[in-house]
Amino acid sequence: MRERSGVGVVCGLLVLLGALLTGCQSPSGGVAEDGRLGERTTGRTGETATVPPAPTRPSGYGAVFLAVGECSSFGTTSFTEVPCTGERAAARVAARHDGTVRDGPRCPSTTDFVLHISEQRPASDEDGDGAVPQGFACMRNLQPPHPGDPGGGGGPRTIVGDCVYGSGDGQVRETACDGTGRREPQYKVVRAVTERADCPSPTALYVRLGGKRPVGCARPL
Repeated sequence: MRERSGVGVVCGLLVLLGALLTGCQSPSGGVAEDGRLGERTTGRTGETATVPPAPTRPSGYGAVFLAVGECSSFGTTSFTEVPCTGERAAARVAARHDGTVRDGPRCPSTTDFVLHISEQRPASDEDGDGAVPQGFACMRNLQPPHPGDPGGGGGPRTIVGDCVYGSGDGQVRETACDGTGRREPQYKVVRAVTERADCPSPTALYVRLGGKRPVGCARPL
């Protein structure tokens, strides 16, 4: 009888030790060895609920529509955002602003052209907020020609080094200094100053440039 009693005590200790070890183990779907969360139990026997990963904001191409450094396809009225390494890429965004060109900041001086972006409110867009605000992108061609360069004959801004001709309505328009444009150049902007009195003596025309030095001093060609 003593032998049976001793065996019973040992078995009871083994059962108790097993219960203690079981209680020290991690619950099903707890923290894994690498620190990541796995499945979480729902409290019902045999049922688990998968913990969804936290939503992440896309990065790079497509994170924000035509962000600085991204590229567009050909066209100024109909265009799409494309990877800069793709064969459809034509120009890169040098600056990007909300609102209109008239009310917004000025584009960089060597901008080749401006893309006007209409406000869009689709069901979802690249950044996940369901809207693309009205704005404009200052674009620089990936390959020459660059009409925004000094003397290039185009671009949204007239800068020092550009050539112009009289349009006949009291206005001047930009044209290529090398004569390859549709109109021959008549004047060349040689300096930008704050007031007309600061222009050099050979100045024959004053061109409105805008910015901190809004007066362009142009000499005849």
